[in-house]
Amino acid sequence: MKHLLKIGSLVLFALLVSCSVNDTVQTSTNGKTIKYLALGDSYTIGQSVCETCRFPIQLQTELKNNLTSKDVFVTNVIAQTGWTTTNLKSAISSQNPTNDYDLVTLLIGVNNQYQNKPFSLYELEFPELVNIAITKAKGIKANVIVVSIPDYAYTPFGNGNTTISTQIDAYNAFAENYCIQNNITFVNITDITRQGLAQPNLVASDGLHPSELAYSKFVERIFPKAKVVLGL
Repeated sequence: MKHLLKIGSLVLFALLVSCSVNDTVQTSTNGKTIKYLALGDSYTIGQSVCETCRFPIQLQTELKNNLTSKDVFVTNVIAQTGWTTTNLKSAISSQNPTNDYDLVTLLIGVNNQYQNKPFSLYELEFPELVNIAITKAKGIKANVIVVSIPDYAYTPFGNGNTTISTQIDAYNAFAENYCIQNNITFVNITDITRQGLAQPNLVASDGLHPSELAYSKFVERIFPKAKVVLGL
């Protein structure tokens, strides 16, 4: 009898475990998976701020607040301090992310300016990167958001250098005009960074890059556009 009871208990336990696994699978399939790809340089990787402080992760946090508990949000960042448009193109080619992202952001160009690359290189490679971003965004241009280049002249490192600002303006004007002509969302955050000398808390501890606070202000502008992209 004890032996039969033990077998009965094991069978009941197995059934309970089986139900638990099936319930887990069913719950996970009820939610949706949203994939976000952030492409850029130091301003995307968040040089000199914590991992959760950089703007793609702050944006992820805000977007997740609009999802159900069953939904999954996956963020992939391809960015590195010092990258030019050429470096970013090479990295995307090497890493070869999939073409099924629901949202792609692109912020690139400051290192072309800083490293004195020919402006014609940006004119050639920025459109190429936008088209790559569209490909990664399921081939849908509406899923892509281009972010303007911050102005590091308004940091202790830049020390108010007007030449930097003039050149950054030229890069941003080209990018914005291209986006307007091709019906691609462009978000301007440059003016936020131009408060950096008057408001030092907008600059990271390295005296060059945006702070967590500055990135949160970026997100305030990007978030409404991203919500529309994702239909939230």
